[in-house]
Order: sequence, then structure tokens, then C-alpha cells
Amino acid sequence: MLIAPSWGGMINGLLTLRGAWDKVREDVTLKFMVVALTAYGMATFEGPLLSLKQINGVAHFTDWIVAHVHVGALGWNGFLTFGVLYWLIPRIYKTELYSKKMASFHFWIGTLGILFYAVPMYWAGFTQGLMWKEFTPEGLLKYPNFLSTTLQIIPMHVLRSIGGTLYLTGVIVMTVNLAKTMLRGKLVANEAAEAMPLEKVMVEDASDKKWHRRLERKPIKFMVFALIIILIGGMVEMMPTFTIQSNVPTIASVKPYSALELQGRDVYIREGCVNCHSQTVRPFRSETERYGEYSKAGELK
Repeated sequence: MLIAPSWGGMINGLLTLRGAWDKVREDVTLKFMVVALTAYGMATFEGPLLSLKQINGVAHFTDWIVAHVHVGALGWNGFLTFGVLYWLIPRIYKTELYSKKMASFHFWIGTLGILFYAVPMYWAGFTQGLMWKEFTPEGLLKYPNFLSTTLQIIPMHVLRSIGGTLYLTGVIVMTVNLAKTMLRGKLVANEAAEAMPLEKVMVEDASDKKWHRRLERKPIKFMVFALIIILIGGMVEMMPTFTIQSNVPTIASVKPYSALELQGRDVYIREGCVNCHSQTVRPFRSETERYGEYSKAGELK
């Protein structure tokens, strides 16, 4: 599982502040970083958790996944970016941040935005997953129509929209704050003159002869090497499946799509549903009752 290195990075980041937590109260950049690291830890813990069949059976195809993704997107990626901008822009323009109060306001309204966004989506996901799996005493699906769950989770989506509005408000406040910071500061007139002397750079490069250091400084070459290694690993994993016919048994009962099925497929492609939804149906009774038998490899030969 990826949880070990991911949580190692989170714990490393948080323990870096050991003995300096009092600075978090005053430094808005550290506030954003702490929440970003926490959201990163939560998202990377939840990812492996969702690989468990019992949890995935409830969560997948529901708004739980929306909540999971946005904890990482809004909390980790968003707050990390905000923290970097609040730290970087004043240093580029050789000035102080225009308003620490505006930055602090952005932090708190952004944090509330994440909570108002993610918590209702977790709630909606639980609601959807449990309703879709519920049967009547007669053994029939209690909620066979998707409209039943859609109506049930409307309040959660209203709260989600409020959370998104709060988060976006914080971004607008940050934009104004950073714009005013840039206007009151100034860029270095002759940046090249104040950069590290070329001779010093060459000395440092010569002293660092480790091959991976040189490779890391050439991102295009590094990307090509990584892609080649990934392709080799993928071929080693997939070629046996493609070459041994007995791995994919032929299903004789496969029939061409009916006219109605073809029309449904055309709508599915035309409306862009395929961009997010995989049409994957798993061997759970609640799903085979609602959608029919799940796809098998032999049907696609």
C-alpha cells in the first residue's frame, strides 16, 4: 500500500514544526501548510482504505468518492499552493504581505469551505450506497429508481455549493491581497547581477558528481527514462494475458447490441458520461439486480 510513504511524508512535515507550533498562530503560510499536510494524510489513508471490498462496495459510484477527491484537491493541492504563494510573492517583490488579516480570513473561510464541501458529500455517499443496497422483505430492490437517492441528497448538495462559494471567496480575497502586495513592491532591477556567480555554480556542479543528481537536473531526460521503465514493467505484466488465449475464455452467448442499447450507448458518449463513469458493474447482488450481469473479459474479444 502507498499509505506508508505518504504518511511518512505527512508526519515528516508536521514533526518539522516540533517545538515551533507557536509560530503557526502568527504565520499564515504555516497555517496553510499544516492543513495541507493534514488533508494529504487523510486522502492517502482513505485511498488504500477504499481498496477494501466491504468499504468499496458502499463507497464506489457514490458522492463519497467526490468527497475523497476534494479533500486532496481543495485541502492538499489548494492550501499548499496558497501557502507557497503567500510565502513567495512578497519575497519576489521585496516587500511585506499587503494584509495579514486578509490572509488569515482566507485561511479560515477556506477551511470552512472544505468542511462544508467534503462532509456533506461523505454523508451523501453513505446515503446513496446504503439506499442502493437495500432490499424489501420480498427480495426486491427497495429503491430501484435513481431519482429516489437524488431527491434524498439534495440538501447535501446545497451545503456543498455553500462550501464551494466559501472556498472561492477565499481565493478572490487572496488574489486581491497578492495583487496589492505586488503593486506596493518592486522586482529586482538587475536580477542576473544579484544571482549566484557562474563560477560558483560550476564549482558546486563539479563537486556533485552523483549520477542521480545530474539526472534530476534534466527533467526531460528523467521523464523519458521513467516512461521507458514503466512501459517495460507494463509489458511484463500484460503480455502473458494477451498471448495465452486460455486466460480469456470465449463466451458463446454474446450477442450484438440491440437498437435500444446502441441508442443508449450513443447518448452515453454524446453527453460525455464516459469521461467520468466507466460502466463497470461488480458482482454484488444489488448491482446485478439493478443493471444486469456484469461485464466479462470474454464478451469483449
